[in-house]
Amino acid sequence: MHRLGIVAALLVASAGVASGQKVFRAGVDLVHFGVVVTDRSGAPVLGLTADDFEIIEQGTAQKIKFFAGGQPASAPPLHLGFMIDNSGSMIQDIKDVRTAAIKFLNTVENVIDVTLTDFDTEVRVARFGPDDFPRLIERIRGRKPDGYTALYDALGVYLDGASTQTGDKILVLYTDGGDTRSAINQGELLELLKASDVTVYSIGYLQYQGSGRQDQQQILTRFAAATGGQAFFPSSLKDLDGMYDRILRDIAARYSLGYVSSNQTLDGAWREVKIRLVNKPEFRHAKIRTRLGYFAAMKQ
Repeated sequence: MHRLGIVAALLVASAGVASGQKVFRAGVDLVHFGVVVTDRSGAPVLGLTADDFEIIEQGTAQKIKFFAGGQPASAPPLHLGFMIDNSGSMIQDIKDVRTAAIKFLNTVENVIDVTLTDFDTEVRVARFGPDDFPRLIERIRGRKPDGYTALYDALGVYLDGASTQTGDKILVLYTDGGDTRSAINQGELLELLKASDVTVYSIGYLQYQGSGRQDQQQILTRFAAATGGQAFFPSSLKDLDGMYDRILRDIAARYSLGYVSSNQTLDGAWREVKIRLVNKPEFRHAKIRTRLGYFAAMKQ
């Protein structure tokens, strides 16, 4: 069984779950990585080609079969996930958070669909196509904050649904606190994140966390880093727009690389993957953000 299905029954039992354009060939043999390249100042590097990259899996060079992106106009379409903490602690800030979220969703381009996940004690998921934006906005605005924070369950439920999607997948997560309710634990969630090809951007508004604030920053940073994403920690809600702008810049400049592994063993093992730029002087200070590897398929 794929790792994203390991805790599916547990998630359904513990969390109340409500309910394009082809970029890559579907199939279990395709390994897909979303990649962001930045320069010394952190600005995205645009205009690269497949020949500028090399992929090394477990020490063996791989041949790039699919390539897209590198310019805002040619960024591949994506499945966007947006996750909002709707627990009781959000009651004072939810209006500002929703306003910033709607502005972000109005700005992002080239989206196949948006999967909205909102959570408190329970987890609710709904997917919206490009023509469903009014319903999406209504859904974001519609629920009063209440209950505990089932953050890990929400991420697990989203990842399980995203595993059936083909192409680029990006999740933007907003939370104001640590998990207080989930059935799965942090270690299990990290395994799910590693098994997925979703890039996670975490936004943690942790002003009310007190002594637990540093621990929560480390957790959200760890979740994002495992997927090649980033974590942001605004000092005030006014910072949200700027952080969403940085995420939009990443989305517009991302590259999508796909290859068929030369290792066809169906053992379910973790395979470390290194994606790097070829050795050119102009790339000396460039940095790559992407996930660290993937789990091979297993025999049925």
